[in-house]
Amino acid sequence: MSTTKSKTNLHIVAYPFPSAGHIIPLLDLTHLLLTRGLNVTVLVTPSNVHLLEPYLSTHPSSLKHLVLPALVPDIKPSPPHKRFLAIVRALRDLHYPFLLQWFQSHPSPPVAIISDFLLGWTHHLACELKVPRLCFSPSGAFGMSVAFSTCRDPPKNNDPGEDINFLISFPNVPNSPTYPWWQIENFPDLEADPDWEFHRNSMLANLESWGIVFNSFASLESVYFDHLKREVGHNRVWAVGPVLPLEGDLIGSATRGGASSLPCHKLMTWLDARPDNSVVYVCFGSRAVLTSKQLKVLATALECISLDKSKPQNVRAKELSDAALSAAKGGSSDKDLDELIKQLADIKKLE
Repeated sequence: MSTTKSKTNLHIVAYPFPSAGHIIPLLDLTHLLLTRGLNVTVLVTPSNVHLLEPYLSTHPSSLKHLVLPALVPDIKPSPPHKRFLAIVRALRDLHYPFLLQWFQSHPSPPVAIISDFLLGWTHHLACELKVPRLCFSPSGAFGMSVAFSTCRDPPKNNDPGEDINFLISFPNVPNSPTYPWWQIENFPDLEADPDWEFHRNSMLANLESWGIVFNSFASLESVYFDHLKREVGHNRVWAVGPVLPLEGDLIGSATRGGASSLPCHKLMTWLDARPDNSVVYVCFGSRAVLTSKQLKVLATALECISLDKSKPQNVRAKELSDAALSAAKGGSSDKDLDELIKQLADIKKLE
């Protein structure tokens, strides 16, 4: 990415969803914004304050943080997906009035909010405060395209026997992806759930936000970025990824995601023994839990593919790896980030 640029006097708020897979990418994006002269206030819950330490050391004057009230652990026992929805709604109930008061009493309030896509309710907060809100996705445009489609038109299993392999297609999404019913969220159980309805409305609010920022890059998903621009009716859709950790902080980068079942030094030793550009990182997110049998099958499949470097999958992986690095270091993602800041600066000038 570009080197440090002059101060812009732009003050924005960054509000990540409080889990490692969401907060870390937004903190890395925050670092890039800070290197471009912005002032940023990051909103964090008490358990995540420690993740800010390397960024505060790097940007002592331009990075501030506000510790949000922590959720009281009184969510009733329920299936994981329903518990997750209840937590998302509880965050809104707790943080909305707190943030409204903070903004209104701030001597130099932020000119924009950038918040995680799971916090779609912040669009309504931004409207009340009369500032633009940017939706941030720590992953890609393809997944967001499918998520928007499922929230706008929840899929239904039209098979009389409710066959779990009944195919659900998304014809409005480029390439018309199709999935068996068992891979789709259990919408029939959620339709009458107020927490689900809140989450659905929050996701749809993301489409109404001033802009959307993705931790992805143009050459990987150009067709889906174009699709989302048509969906939202404007071009304020930016691909600024892959956002990278602070340079030189290898240990911090390896441990900031939380405890691991494998000691960090063992993992690093194994990685150091592999040839350069020979390892592909596979991540399922914190909501997916694979059985030991599933992991073994997956490992076997990946090993079979990796043995032959001439396989199309391996060639394509190398091409995408090179494209990602090129995009992040002076390429399309760098330019998108500059354009994003320029448009924010133009809003500031109109005040």
